[in-house]
Amino acid sequence: MSGYDPRGKANRALLVGVSEYDHVRPDDREGVPGQLPGVLHNRLRLREALRRTGLFEAGHITLCASPPHDVFNEALRHAAQETDGLLLFYFAGHGIVPAAGDELFLQMSNARVVAGQHDAFPNAVPFTEILAQLVASRAERVLVVLDCCYAGNAAAIWHRFDHLRRRKTLLLMSVQSNRLIDAGDGSGATPFTEELVQILEKEAELSLGALYTQLKERMAAAGHRTAVDDGQDPQGVWEPGEDLLLRSAGTATHAPPAPQDGRAGPHPRRRGRRLAAVRAAAARAGRIRPRVRLLLALAVLVAGCGGYGISRLLGDDSLCAPPLELRVLTDPELEPVVTAAKTRFLDSDANKEDGCHRLGITVYSAGAAETVDALHRHTDPWQEPHPEGENPQRDIGPQPDVWIPATVADVRRVTEDRRVRSYARLEPEPKPLAYSPVVLAVPEGLATEAPRRSGRPLAELIRALGQRLPEAETRRPDPERTDSALLATTALYATGTGARDAERRLTQAAAPAPTAAELLCDLLEDTGVDRRTAALVPEFLLKSGTTCSNVTVRRVSRVAEYPRDVPALRPAFVRVRWQDADRDEDRRNEAVRSFRDWLYGEEGQAVLGAAGFRSAGTGHRLLAAKPAEGMLADPGRPQPDAVGKTMTDTLLRYRTASGPGRVLFLLDSSGSMATRWKGSSGGPGLVRKALGALADDKDEYGVWAMHGISGDGYAPLLPLGPHKKADAERILLDGDLTTVHDTEADPRRALLAALEQLADRDGADDRPQLVVLITDDEDNNRLTGADRAAVLAKARTARIPVAVVSLDGGGCDPSRVDAMLAEASGGRCLDAGDDLGTALHDEVARTGMGDG
Repeated sequence: MSGYDPRGKANRALLVGVSEYDHVRPDDREGVPGQLPGVLHNRLRLREALRRTGLFEAGHITLCASPPHDVFNEALRHAAQETDGLLLFYFAGHGIVPAAGDELFLQMSNARVVAGQHDAFPNAVPFTEILAQLVASRAERVLVVLDCCYAGNAAAIWHRFDHLRRRKTLLLMSVQSNRLIDAGDGSGATPFTEELVQILEKEAELSLGALYTQLKERMAAAGHRTAVDDGQDPQGVWEPGEDLLLRSAGTATHAPPAPQDGRAGPHPRRRGRRLAAVRAAAARAGRIRPRVRLLLALAVLVAGCGGYGISRLLGDDSLCAPPLELRVLTDPELEPVVTAAKTRFLDSDANKEDGCHRLGITVYSAGAAETVDALHRHTDPWQEPHPEGENPQRDIGPQPDVWIPATVADVRRVTEDRRVRSYARLEPEPKPLAYSPVVLAVPEGLATEAPRRSGRPLAELIRALGQRLPEAETRRPDPERTDSALLATTALYATGTGARDAERRLTQAAAPAPTAAELLCDLLEDTGVDRRTAALVPEFLLKSGTTCSNVTVRRVSRVAEYPRDVPALRPAFVRVRWQDADRDEDRRNEAVRSFRDWLYGEEGQAVLGAAGFRSAGTGHRLLAAKPAEGMLADPGRPQPDAVGKTMTDTLLRYRTASGPGRVLFLLDSSGSMATRWKGSSGGPGLVRKALGALADDKDEYGVWAMHGISGDGYAPLLPLGPHKKADAERILLDGDLTTVHDTEADPRRALLAALEQLADRDGADDRPQLVVLITDDEDNNRLTGADRAAVLAKARTARIPVAVVSLDGGGCDPSRVDAMLAEASGGRCLDAGDDLGTALHDEVARTGMGDG
């Protein structure tokens, strides 16, 4: 379990409880079903319970009491901006789903329901938009707790997000999908939140997983029912292996007891009248002087969210207008740097006028390839998301005012060969913001001498590393996610050997790391791997990318080698103008200019230099006073500019080379395998585990039983093609089909047939392919002399890697035929010295597209 520990972090909680609604049936036919007085207790009880956990500092738990739509959006935006550790988002109120569709809407205090052929929910917020803002926040983890009707429908929305966003976000829901729930009689908290609070108030160590288990047990024991009279069953979704520490034993703080209903504030009815009066006054604000109008706006904010964000509006004891908000989208590799620059800018004199902040800035990132594609083809649904189909607002985030890609070549990829109408116009600055070469970060003990650390092609640097240490590895992050990885891949593919062969030079167990920073942190999980592995990363990370959470081991020092053929990062500042988005055009233009000028100015360049960047000017000098450890002050000739078309072509080749794949298992079924047959470490057991790396209906695979010294030398148990894993596993568990045979085996016949079959299919596509041979080596006497030479020759010419799994100790010694076969084919040899199940799974994962 990789449990997240939020202790000591800048955690925040936003508790949204809508107990009072402006439009309620039956008096208002467009109203919600009724008021929810119990939600008032929810807010107060949960706040006190969270205080006792010790995770939230004073002032970091915000109550948002019956906010209207706009106030809620502002509170959510600020919470997403200001949280670095755990962000807990809680909602209690009315939830609703359309008659046709699977979106969940959370209804704010001014919500209405317009029924018809296409239901409309004015002033309700789609959960998709809420989740998009939460996952784009600076928080390391987000916990969402929903106590409303249809809460369980949020799970389907969570599943639409990619793995990285899901890993960051954990959902706890009060009821299963498509169910209405009882809110109680109003004398206390609603049933789900009451049970939640009682568990949180216990002074014992508590994880989210344990909380979830107890919640389900307590709700079932209490007999709470849904509107269709089945049990109210809380739901939870998060990525496998994830968990979250909510309280450690002995660290609970003793907060004062929660106020009783009579002292918690105005009676709900009186409070509702007061809030309505404030809103009515605000509606007449057009006839009031600006200063008084601002006071009324603040009054609404105080009434709706307990004064949240007012400190942002006040400066030097003067009353300040709300700052204009800019949205800045960037490459995932650049997000920490741009965020640091944003933070410095917001507090700088350049962002202040008469003591007030002029601007607010939201920085978020999305996969580089996904962003380029959205700006190239999907600007229409980015403005107006389609009910079914593309939705960049959900998958990437809000429409950006500024885009900072890692290279200006991305702008050309967006604008060239565009065959659909665009609703966004890109205006890139002519000069990049900074410069950072992509380097091969080599463990210090494996680095070459200084004069030869630059000026050579990437392929030569990797080859030389292998000559210095044969077991050395090279890894690269995901080219789909970051431009730095894609630029490194352009050089890997430029050697003319083909994308699949280039990918085999890398050691990528299962899916590659999303970013270079995460790759460097992943290496720390195994000191041995860290010491023998070079990483393709942007140079600036040698200075600013060395902090990894939950890591106690000392990082191996790394030295940068500078390949001459990998294009460098040249981050671009791009103004994005959206069609018909001209309401605040003059103010927004001035805001963009202000941030741009600051970034290009002395203060902004100092932030980039502190992160490890070089100047974009001639010579690319370091912006910092001296290089970080492992960097060269002057690496010589600069790396080339990126070419948009080359990047696009490389990405297409990468996608093809990365799957779906084709795997053929040769399972030694001769009599000598009888003692190595049963259990997870036996022959069929190893195949079953490897199937987890293959995807149903995408990857193709087959299993041949290898036995007999005449005829074909094998019998197909599972023909080569797409299969359901469950069907394949049933065959492997069938004792009548999968069994040892009282005969010897001829691996020569089976290997030649397998390589021939995959080579024939290779002409139709460029899919990655793999032969897996699982054997006890008992029959390797048939791989000698001319027979051995024929198999090795076929392995070299077929260019299909063979993974040899030897169940015999020492089977992969260099003098053994298993090692020769793996080397000749470009595959890998595994023997009893390895964790065979895991190692084979990872090897197959490099070919397949399964879930790992």
